[in-house]
Amino acid sequence: MADTVFTLNTGAKIPALGLGTWQSAPGEVKTAVSHALKVGYKHIDAAYVYGNEDEVGGGLAEGFKSGLKREDIFVTTKLWCTFHSRVEENLDLSLKSLGLDYVDLYLMHWPVPMNPNGNHPNLPKKPDGSRDLDTEWSYTQTWKEMEKVLKTGKTKAIGVANFSVPFLEELLKEATVTPAANQIENHPYLPQQEIVDYCKEKGILITAYSPLGSTGSPLFQEKEIQEVAKKHDVSPGTVLLSYHVARGSSVIPKSVTPSRIEENMKLIKLDSEDVKSLDNISKTHPPNRFVYPAFGVNLGFPDKQ
Repeated sequence: MADTVFTLNTGAKIPALGLGTWQSAPGEVKTAVSHALKVGYKHIDAAYVYGNEDEVGGGLAEGFKSGLKREDIFVTTKLWCTFHSRVEENLDLSLKSLGLDYVDLYLMHWPVPMNPNGNHPNLPKKPDGSRDLDTEWSYTQTWKEMEKVLKTGKTKAIGVANFSVPFLEELLKEATVTPAANQIENHPYLPQQEIVDYCKEKGILITAYSPLGSTGSPLFQEKEIQEVAKKHDVSPGTVLLSYHVARGSSVIPKSVTPSRIEENMKLIKLDSEDVKSLDNISKTHPPNRFVYPAFGVNLGFPDKQ
């Protein structure tokens, strides 16, 4: 199951399982990426704002040195909010850190343009402490800039992240290229069925981040997850990762621990009964979104109205 691939609307293949690198501490990421590639991962997820792309690049370089071909590894990175009006500049910075000529997928990290000339390069704030947003620029303009970058060959595909249905509807009104993917927080506490269904209808692949909830997430203790784990004789983590593949989504668990990186590869095929059982968790549990930066913007998610 770890070798499962999905096809993007560009025709490109994306491995269902990838290694996430958010909040991976310096000194650990290079080793994690290198180890993941050594044990068979072919999909690495990065972002400019994580501040560790040079280490991700070091791990990739070790993989290529060991004989892996660039075209066999799928690399994603993301445009940060303060670069919405400077898309190619941000992509060039990522490519330089990653040591690559191109990425396979470039995502708009959040549909929230922030002041490019504020008091901080990544998280500019106003004197009152609120986020310093760029109100002169819209994320639909950003998308037009991303479409231009697509023509340079520096990325093979473009997509979005953290987009709700209303935001995607707005984007698609002006887009000439449909996003290849929408990367969202996704797990049984936050199945986000409305955006999953909408993306499926539009041919946009969902990539699930924070698939296990958050550190020390109570998800592992949920009765349904434990029952499915017992039925298949696997860990609750395996069930949670396999859930996304069963739903047709790619998934990017983050880890820097070699044994955990390997454990996360043990995906299994869940049947429809298993998926139904996991889907039921959200019916009795209020939505729990672990990642929601204080942009001061209504991003259109039903659980955040």
